[in-house]
Amino acid sequence: MKKDKKFDFGPYLYILPAAIIIIVFRLVPIILSFIVSFYEWTITGPGEFIGFANYLEMLRDGEFWQSLLNTLNLVVFVVPISLILSLVFANFLNGITKLKSLFRSIYFIPTVTSMVAISIVWKIIFNQQTGLANFFLTKFGFDPMGWLAESRGVFDLFLSNFGLDFSAFISGISNAIGVNYHTIYLIFGGPSLALFCIIVVTIWKGLGYNTIIYLAGLQNIPKVYYEAADIDGAGKIKQFFKITWHLVSPTTFYVLMMTTIVTFQVFSQIYLMTGPPIGGPLGTTKVIVYFLFDKGFGESNNLSYASAVALVLFGIILSLTLWQKKMEKKVHY
Repeated sequence: MKKDKKFDFGPYLYILPAAIIIIVFRLVPIILSFIVSFYEWTITGPGEFIGFANYLEMLRDGEFWQSLLNTLNLVVFVVPISLILSLVFANFLNGITKLKSLFRSIYFIPTVTSMVAISIVWKIIFNQQTGLANFFLTKFGFDPMGWLAESRGVFDLFLSNFGLDFSAFISGISNAIGVNYHTIYLIFGGPSLALFCIIVVTIWKGLGYNTIIYLAGLQNIPKVYYEAADIDGAGKIKQFFKITWHLVSPTTFYVLMMTTIVTFQVFSQIYLMTGPPIGGPLGTTKVIVYFLFDKGFGESNNLSYASAVALVLFGIILSLTLWQKKMEKKVHY
């Protein structure tokens, strides 16, 4: 008669430290935030139970919707541009044979540099009076720009250079559908120039990490495919779209998911470059994480409302991650 095999606790002991960290610093705060969102909770402690009042207030809060739209603008620009530039630079690095370690280190430096230091340096570059950005603009004959102080949308600024009246276009849409001008402008005007500066910094900061990840993916592609393509007479561009693009899709899937999650949680550069009290010119750089920080630790100290916003953000990120996970069937492993 066979003896029952004893349960092996070994593997569970190995994962126990990581499991404790995840439970204590991730799972428990999420559960507590969910509980706090149903109470009138300030920095001084809990108040009375108010049910879904915070969530209903959120639906009526124009500032919340503006911060959500600012976040979506950030994600829509940062994620695709980061993916494209990272893959392009990874291809260049993959073709370098001499001093390849030096070039890879140079690309990776922004990733390991403190966001505080990066934000301060870029804030100096975008300074309206003494910054390098306006220095080079004036050298090439252009007018200096407000950069971090400019609330107008980049599409508005771009079209106005060609003499097009973007305001009249927005007014026409506003009158046609009966929605106020400010809301339509936020949707069609594009991110403000100040937010676009944040987009540039965010892309620059994460470019090195994504490039190195793509480089690892490119080096895992067997060279025999390219050799066969060369024999068949396929050029470099055709090889990229027929071979590289498909076989690097697992890396693209990972970079897409991680970049989306990280971009939704952008905060430091917003706070340091356009900072208090309202988050940039007319609140055009106030993203949702900055908004919940302001509500929870600003003048109102409304931790329950901030917790409700955090839960909504968690739901948005989780939903997008699950949707992206469904798209994994298009990945060529």
